[in-house]
Amino acid sequence: MTVDDRSSLVHHVDEHLTVIESVRKLVANVEILGDELCERLSHGGTVYSFGNGGSAADAQHLVGELIGRYCRERRALPAVALSTDPTVTTCIGNDYSFEDVFARQVSALARTGDVVVAFTTSGRSPNVVAGLRAGRDAGALTVLFTGQPEAGGGPAARYAEHVFAVASERTARVQEAHVLLLHLLSEHIDRWAVAPH
Repeated sequence: MTVDDRSSLVHHVDEHLTVIESVRKLVANVEILGDELCERLSHGGTVYSFGNGGSAADAQHLVGELIGRYCRERRALPAVALSTDPTVTTCIGNDYSFEDVFARQVSALARTGDVVVAFTTSGRSPNVVAGLRAGRDAGALTVLFTGQPEAGGGPAARYAEHVFAVASERTARVQEAHVLLLHLLSEHIDRWAVAPH
């Protein structure tokens, strides 16, 4: 590895730190979302989450934190990742289209009082846009984790009541910040879920 290669890796670290620092501006909004999400969970709501590729992993990560736990022993919370059933996703992709793979599931499952959480670094993934639209049509609370703040979160933001647009256009940096945001949200929910009700 050359000195130039090492310095380019350091540049990635510096870029990461800048993006992560910008997340401070989103913390108050995470708390607002956390309160609303806890309120819906307290009334029997379910969280449905989805995304593509690395964003699918983030959606599954959030669901794991809710059903399992984040940092505290507490009751399990109802959540479903919509990218994890290959029979359902390939059926919809084959019989309809890949664009419908999340919307069809949201239409079948989500109701008023539920929460639909989407992850897309670009804000433009057609199946994520369609999934959020279906969530809004179902009367669920819709949440978008994305990048592209200059573009207002992309087309997906039109269908989200809460938009967390990370200050970067680089996919890796956006995903790194999304993990921090979902951990902050998990911390907020954990504190609520462990308290006596």
